[in-house]
Amino acid sequence: MPDDFLPDPVPLMEQVSLHDGDLIRELVAAVVFGVIYVLSAPRSRRRMAFASLVLIGLAPIPVLLSYLFPEERTSGGYSLYGVRFFVLASLFHSLLLLAAVSIWERVAGPMQKIFLDVFRWMTVVLAFVVILLEAGVDPGGIFAGSAVISAAIGFASKDTLGNLFAGLAIHAENPFKLGDWIQYDDNPSHIGEVVEINWRATKVITLDLAYVIIPNGQLGLASIRNFTQPDRWSRRSLYVVTPYSVSPQRVQTIILEAIRGSFGVLESPAPSVVTNAFTDRGVEHWVRLFTTEFDKRDRVDGMARDRIWFALARNGIEMPVATHAVRLTQLPLPETPADDAVARRLAALERVEVLTPLGPDRLRQLASVVVDQIRAGGEQVVRQGEQSSTLYVIDMGRAEVRLRGANGEETTLATLGPGDFFGEMSLLTGQTCSATVVMLGEGRLLEIEKSMLQAFVDAEPQLAQRFGEVLSRRQAERSAAAAARGAEESADKDILARILNFFGL
Repeated sequence: MPDDFLPDPVPLMEQVSLHDGDLIRELVAAVVFGVIYVLSAPRSRRRMAFASLVLIGLAPIPVLLSYLFPEERTSGGYSLYGVRFFVLASLFHSLLLLAAVSIWERVAGPMQKIFLDVFRWMTVVLAFVVILLEAGVDPGGIFAGSAVISAAIGFASKDTLGNLFAGLAIHAENPFKLGDWIQYDDNPSHIGEVVEINWRATKVITLDLAYVIIPNGQLGLASIRNFTQPDRWSRRSLYVVTPYSVSPQRVQTIILEAIRGSFGVLESPAPSVVTNAFTDRGVEHWVRLFTTEFDKRDRVDGMARDRIWFALARNGIEMPVATHAVRLTQLPLPETPADDAVARRLAALERVEVLTPLGPDRLRQLASVVVDQIRAGGEQVVRQGEQSSTLYVIDMGRAEVRLRGANGEETTLATLGPGDFFGEMSLLTGQTCSATVVMLGEGRLLEIEKSMLQAFVDAEPQLAQRFGEVLSRRQAERSAAAAARGAEESADKDILARILNFFGL
């Protein structure tokens, strides 16, 4: 290869002889501070040191370029400035990470990613400015440049700079954070969970699992609704229409009882129901409930509506259809003819041991006044510790008996099916419920209240004695079964006195 094709090595060697001490010290410092950062930084933040390693790896490139492009006889001097630029950038970057991550974040908590990214880019700019000053170049003249070029660059980067400053403003004001659910424009369906916030855009995932990228400049101009701040719970609104013939206060009581314990519905803040409007269909009730399950809000709303529908149907309240509708809405369990319904109820009542003292005639009278009650799956029929005076007979479906201990944990005692009953002590003595009974699916119950037996007992007070004998025998059988299992169950020796007192005899 001809000698004049090679670059003149003298300028490069002269530059090295003048600055090799500084270059070596800067290189050693960059490596040392990078190693210190890797050893002291949290494991999740160590990958940031990769940028410092890349900068050091790029340092030899200017020297190689000086040999590939030898036309400039002083290229060796410029290449040395290039080497020092990459070494200084790596050194400043490692120093920043050491100060911001290893020291600052241990005291003040994690720094926002967007701020840390901006500071990391500034270390590269700082290294470039230092090299320009050492080379005797005025940085202001270079950055100012031509007015036309500056205007063109500014116009081209307008949106990018707008997103950057909007991102900085979002992090400074902190209107939302990762994991929050926000509505990011005026469209009520545009709601998503924030999964990432960077210097250019904010990324959310909607309930439809759509991945939406919103420029920070757009968010900076929008009115953002945060559904999970300042508290994790948010309010949900349901609207229910009932006939004018039913008292609004009665409907509101039924609805509040129905949604109690429904999935996701909080007891505090407590749900509420108000009369919202009088429409062509009927009275519109506004149901307001609170939940922390915002990501499952459709399920929360749907299960609350199910509870409300079953509760209204149980109480004989049909939701009115629009006046122009020609379709009739029926309950899921079609009504049977009166005689067949009475016969079915009578067959169920005859299997209830505590009612055997009534005899066939009174049982038939009772079957004619008992009303079928439809219950939803997951609904609590009775609750432990609450007052009751009702006996329940399972005509269709299954239920589970649960006991809550002193530590708050629930234990399943039994599973009941068609023909089983519960609440006999409440019916005959007014005793509070000793356990909670929950429906395992949609079912039909026969509910026998004290008022239905009162007339029979008043007409024949001896029935109280017979009821007492049946209850005493059942209690003795349970005590014997408990003793066989090694458990203890207290017996009530004053059952008859309590029955007489409860029925006013």
